[in-house]
Amino acid sequence: MEPRVYFVIDARSFYASVEAVDRGLDPMTTDLVVADASRTEKTICLAVSPSLKAKGVKNRCRLFDVPKDPNIVIAKPRMKRYIDVCAGIYGIYLKYISKEDIHVYSIDEVIIDATTYLKLYKIRAKEFALRLMNEIKDTYGIPMTAGIGTNMYLAKVASGLMAKHDPHGVGWLDEEKYLRECSHTRPLSSFWMISSGTESRLAKLGIFDMEGIRKADENLLYEEFGVNAELLIDHAYGKEPTRMVDIKNYKSQSQAISTNQILPCAYSFSEARNIIKEMVEAHCLELARRGMVSPRLYVGISFDKGRGWRHGPDVHFNADVMGRSNLASAFMPIVLDLYDRKVRRDAEIKAIALAFVDVKEEPLESHSLFDDTDELEKQKALRDSLLEIEKKFGKNAVLHGTDYTAKATQRERNVMIGGHNGGEE
Repeated sequence: MEPRVYFVIDARSFYASVEAVDRGLDPMTTDLVVADASRTEKTICLAVSPSLKAKGVKNRCRLFDVPKDPNIVIAKPRMKRYIDVCAGIYGIYLKYISKEDIHVYSIDEVIIDATTYLKLYKIRAKEFALRLMNEIKDTYGIPMTAGIGTNMYLAKVASGLMAKHDPHGVGWLDEEKYLRECSHTRPLSSFWMISSGTESRLAKLGIFDMEGIRKADENLLYEEFGVNAELLIDHAYGKEPTRMVDIKNYKSQSQAISTNQILPCAYSFSEARNIIKEMVEAHCLELARRGMVSPRLYVGISFDKGRGWRHGPDVHFNADVMGRSNLASAFMPIVLDLYDRKVRRDAEIKAIALAFVDVKEEPLESHSLFDDTDELEKQKALRDSLLEIEKKFGKNAVLHGTDYTAKATQRERNVMIGGHNGGEE
């Protein structure tokens, strides 16, 4: 098999860097957090600049964790701006590399199979990575790092562990160097695909580094982790069989569409019920917008943790319809009935999650023999009209009266992207 060369190229504190550059500031030296200060101090910071991280402020901290320093810039999230910059950066990659050899891992990170391009451009791996990084920096001012590896896992580890020690921000690993330099690196959660939970489970087995995994009894690992033990063992040796073509050819057997809303304060039973109605309506429209249908809507209700003991554990239930649908009229009465029966009237609710599961394309829509077909057609016509109005005039063009109540959130969420402020200011 031909040796491969993979890049993992990552923006440094992407959201924070965009905000710093747009303000004419140095993204590496400016103390800046991206957070919506108009919410409570418990709001999560979307990003923390490298200089603040160096001072001990952790990424994804709460706003109250940030030092009360007037020199620290607090930037409100602007998701549309970040998406625009991300699209521009992707355009730079496409100048040099086919999209078939690029996997967008997240909004600020890509995996690239650079193997054929090193031959095409007659260039060394580090030089090619630097060319891409420098063009992004020159165009958008965003500092980048890169990991180079002989497989995707090694490239990801090189990006996370090695690049920060290189003056150019580029790290590289092959299996030999990985075994030599990373066998005793701790904590294990600093490695790709090892969570803090997995790290804790390994610690209970007396395993604290990659060498420990290699020396462990494999039967013990399979007993603890099941089939996932194979991944741990492969990665302990620096091996990763998955290639770019495998990612491109992968098709998920099932799909889910989900949304989650952390409420700005504890909501009463009736206040949260209105939010659920908003969310079901919006979520069904999103399903229709994508041309999809589902047989089941999962609902999760999380109580205010300060007082949640009074209400028992969080509540979860599934609203199942006959066949598959994307009509709010099909799901809404089932959701509200289950909510009314399962949630106490004195509840104080802090978060609500919805997820359509086993999502399929709309031609697979089905109904029962007891459905009123004329009424269904009316509901579909209403849905299609709402989508057409939304397309022309925006999501806030048609709203329910409850959307204007004091604690309603849908009007605000309609202008958000990914749960964060989406517009320019």
